[in-house]
Amino acid sequence: MKKFFQLFAFLLCLASIETVKAQGLYFPSLNEKDHWDTLSANSLNWCTEEIPTLYQLLEKEDSKAFILLKDGKIVLEKYVGTFTKDSLWYWASAGKSLTSFLVGKANEEGFLKLTDSSSTYLGKGWTHCTPAKEGLITIKHQISMSTGLNDNVTDNHCTLDTCLQYLADAGTRWAYHNAPYTLLEKVISNATGSNINVYTQNSIKAKTGMTGFWMNIGEDNVFISKARSMARFGLLMQNNCVWNSDTLLHDFEYVQRMTKSSQAMNPAYGYLWWLNGNQSFMVPGSQIQFPGSFAPAAPNDLFAAIGKNGQLICVSKSKGLVMVRMGNQVNEGEVPFLLCNKIWEALNKVICVANGTQEMISKAKQVVLYPNPGYNEFNIEWPEQAIESIQVFDLNGKAQNCNVSGSSVKTDTLAAGLYFIQIKSANALATLKWMKQNP
Repeated sequence: MKKFFQLFAFLLCLASIETVKAQGLYFPSLNEKDHWDTLSANSLNWCTEEIPTLYQLLEKEDSKAFILLKDGKIVLEKYVGTFTKDSLWYWASAGKSLTSFLVGKANEEGFLKLTDSSSTYLGKGWTHCTPAKEGLITIKHQISMSTGLNDNVTDNHCTLDTCLQYLADAGTRWAYHNAPYTLLEKVISNATGSNINVYTQNSIKAKTGMTGFWMNIGEDNVFISKARSMARFGLLMQNNCVWNSDTLLHDFEYVQRMTKSSQAMNPAYGYLWWLNGNQSFMVPGSQIQFPGSFAPAAPNDLFAAIGKNGQLICVSKSKGLVMVRMGNQVNEGEVPFLLCNKIWEALNKVICVANGTQEMISKAKQVVLYPNPGYNEFNIEWPEQAIESIQVFDLNGKAQNCNVSGSSVKTDTLAAGLYFIQIKSANALATLKWMKQNP
């Protein structure tokens, strides 16, 4: 009997420990209509006088919804115009992160293996490659953007075999290529025998209270939901795919791999997640290695789902934060890093952040680019900084051949439009927008 009570006490202790763990992170009810606990910015000693400036930025950037969670509770929630918490919006490429979860779930359940040839589920001849080269492409290559297929075709969203052309052996080249990603829907459906919406419902939506659905828009398969469903998914990822005490993905190795560098070419990319705080990053349509983080104002451990027009899910475990943004933002390419960073710059002021990156950010803000807009030339001034290099990139991240002389850049060869100007000194890096007008 004594041993029984000792065992009972031990189990009770374990239960208490698990309760404490669960209490460390708040999870809202599975019923989306129920109350979601909030936490005031004042109680966190944040700089609340900066919140209006953050909201002004969001409105200026044509945002529709913004949510910030701290340890699972809502601290900030903002909707613009007629958009409300019940409005639906698309995730665009931010939905890639949800697909990453589904691939991991199908792998865990034994429906597929990451090392399986994609042809196993897509059929032979799904590309325009030779059978030998096509056979090299695996599911892991699809989720790490390293299929080797040519992303420079006329339409890299096209999933026809004639659009999927060989450029390099799978695993030897990283490129942000939408078509091989899109075909993961067929991989999941054919492997599991379930429609993608059914599999999403059973694997994650019913267990987290998320709502939403996949919908074909042109060649793309896009997830559509409310902003709070985005936040629920971010919270799940913050807690390593465990919702409260319900583990949705037991394969902890896969969970970790999602948000770790998936290949050597672009360390800022995991399994369909963007990773901050690495030594370099690449952008869609370019093979250039940009030094530093894609969002230097954001926490180094941040991992993000980033979609066209600024659909964002940003997660920082070290800060206990999940940030969601929905809306329009048409001035950048498919992955709007600048908008992401700009929001974090404003958010840092709200959180009263003062860290090592702020000095670099402060130096970067001292750069002056003029005239802007301009015609056939612009100039750079950077007080107290010796400029080492100036590079010009188009919206697709492709470097432009311009005549750089000191701090002046001739742009007569460029077409009218928006460009990114990257200026580097010995201890800082700045990226600015510049608009070329027609004379």
